[in-house]
Amino acid sequence: MNALTLVFVTLCVFALAYRYYGLFLARKVLTVDPDRVPPAIAMADGHDYHKTNKYVLFGHHFAAIAAAGPLLGPVLAAQFGWLPGTLWIIIGCVLGGAVHDMVVLFASVRYKGRSLAHIAENEIGRRAGTVASFAILFILILTLAGLSIGVVNALFNSPWGTFTVLATIPIALYMGVHMYILRKGDVAGASAIGVVLLFLTLLAGPYVAHNPTWARLLTFTKPQLSIIIPLYGFAASALPVWLLLCPRDYLSTYLKLGVIVMLVGGIAWVHPRLEMASLTPFVHGGGPIIPGSVFPFIFITIACGALSGFHAIIGTGTTPKMIASEKDILFVGYGAMLVEGVVAIMALIAACVLLPSDYFAINALPKAYAALHMTPVHLPALGQAVGEQLQGRPGGAVSLAVGMSYIFSSIPFMKALTAYWYHFAIMFEAIFILTAVDTGTRVGRYMLQEMFGKVWPRFEEKKWMPGIIITSLLFTGAWGYLVYTGDISTIWPLFGMANQLLATCALIVGTTMLIRHGKAKYAWTTAIPGLFMIPVTATAGVQNILHNYLPKGLWLLVVFSVVLMVLMAIVFVEAFVRWFQLLRIKERIQDRHGVLVLVETEE
Repeated sequence: MNALTLVFVTLCVFALAYRYYGLFLARKVLTVDPDRVPPAIAMADGHDYHKTNKYVLFGHHFAAIAAAGPLLGPVLAAQFGWLPGTLWIIIGCVLGGAVHDMVVLFASVRYKGRSLAHIAENEIGRRAGTVASFAILFILILTLAGLSIGVVNALFNSPWGTFTVLATIPIALYMGVHMYILRKGDVAGASAIGVVLLFLTLLAGPYVAHNPTWARLLTFTKPQLSIIIPLYGFAASALPVWLLLCPRDYLSTYLKLGVIVMLVGGIAWVHPRLEMASLTPFVHGGGPIIPGSVFPFIFITIACGALSGFHAIIGTGTTPKMIASEKDILFVGYGAMLVEGVVAIMALIAACVLLPSDYFAINALPKAYAALHMTPVHLPALGQAVGEQLQGRPGGAVSLAVGMSYIFSSIPFMKALTAYWYHFAIMFEAIFILTAVDTGTRVGRYMLQEMFGKVWPRFEEKKWMPGIIITSLLFTGAWGYLVYTGDISTIWPLFGMANQLLATCALIVGTTMLIRHGKAKYAWTTAIPGLFMIPVTATAGVQNILHNYLPKGLWLLVVFSVVLMVLMAIVFVEAFVRWFQLLRIKERIQDRHGVLVLVETEE
């Protein structure tokens, strides 16, 4: 199979999906109203609620949702061959993930930018909302821990990558000050300056890495990075959204989209073959990377690349508080998810162009690799070229970087830059992930403020700094502890199951909203993917407990898994009862905005 054919098919399907299915969702299913005042304008406070240019917001939203999932998930799922991952990314993205993201964003905009738990409470019932709030908080903590561990594994003992990632913080601070203080509204000027500074940072990376003083200052161990990254998350959560989080995410979007365009161009030039088989013997289980069969683990391993509950956290967190008009929901919600699907396909290709013996040598632990009776072919020479030990580094990040550097270095006159391309890819992955960490931490702070506000109302005051700092510290400390004490093999499987449980919950809540709006005939758009994912996540959760956690004696993770599945089961049952109640109502009433609905809810 030629990789270029796969890219071409994906782009065509996604373009058609946006033009036809996306517009159908916007106009017929959701009936977006461009004249309705969004919360970014109605509740503007200059801190969290802030009207934002749709292209800047697209950059922020895409940067926030496109974390480790579309990069590492497809790489790990290559264990099953290129075909299962490709089918799930394309079909899941169009009919599941993009629908999920768009509907959730619409719902939150209608609920004044409030969280998924708040929406669940109003659409389904108070008990469902309370249960969902605790479940979502647990899931978010696990998600951020899983994402951050990916950054730690990519950056430890890597001064080049660490310098480039850290440099994006002062660049973003300047962009925020430039756009909102020095030259208010000058998005183009700030973007140009940010891109130039980012390019200079990339050029300076190797010089910093080879300078003994700078290399020593920027070489951190895993425990040190496990403290530094939560500290960054705290800062991004507590500072005004326009100062650090939004401009940094917007800046990183240039890098992300630029790399994806470069990858597409590299694939078009090199025409690499997919060396991995379409289906491997591990589709039935027994693989050295993923401890299970293609069903159900393909659906939870490729998380953000096809369908992701983490997107519901962003879509009911920062983005709805910044959207300038409901007409932008299609572009930001559906469009950003399709672009993320392209990222996932690129990651899958980068893994599958490697020889299977090299791919498994990177991603399997030494003992598991020895059982395969394989011998690395190109890996030893490549490791020498990039100056890194590549074998036995599971998690997906290293094999993705190797695959990307292989494609780039195959372009004429690029062979001598193999080491540069490898470290550039590592840095690219780390920035990809951190933009989700900072936004996710901020959303976690919102949720804690909502929960604490029910006991002490002042916590819900948007500008009360003691409340902002306290909730930011508590939330960052929770996921930071898991980063410091966990590893990718224990956190990622639970993250995958929990993430898809949250996506299922969001789809079920979205279906309830559509039925209440009198759109039962369109409710299949969210109900079908939501109902499909219930047995998928349940099966994955049970297999994870029985075959992964119990044999290793990981009782805390067993408890986490069971509690999450029980909490979500309660929400699902409550939702199904609510569907039955709503479907029995025959007449619609007019809500305060003049919209015909079955039942009016509080916003």
